[in-house]
Amino acid sequence: MTKIPEELNYAKSHEWVSVHDGTAIVGITDHAQSELTDIVYVELPEVGRTYASGEQCAVVESVKTASDIYAPLGGEVIAVNDDLGATPGLVNEDPYKSGWFFKLKLSGEPDLSDLLNASSYSSEIGEG
Repeated sequence: MTKIPEELNYAKSHEWVSVHDGTAIVGITDHAQSELTDIVYVELPEVGRTYASGEQCAVVESVKTASDIYAPLGGEVIAVNDDLGATPGLVNEDPYKSGWFFKLKLSGEPDLSDLLNASSYSSEIGEG
């Protein structure tokens, strides 16, 4: 059974986002990492770069394939998870904690209307 934390929001492209005080933490879902299998490389966005919601901003590579990662909300990248450079497998081990990808300083009030809650995401991936 896929882990889908209730407190997060989800993009249909399989990113999760946690929003607190104008900052969003972004990663990929447990479902996405299990579909990718063993993750061997993560290309993170550049700190200081601004992305629009839905814009491609990172890449994750596994033994099977490479997959684009999209910004679920618009904002400026203020931090990246440098641990993923040396240990990309953290995404497989703990996608919602130590396997996060980047943090965004949101541009204005976040519009969560295009994102899914845990129940909707579960249905989206065929588990609901």
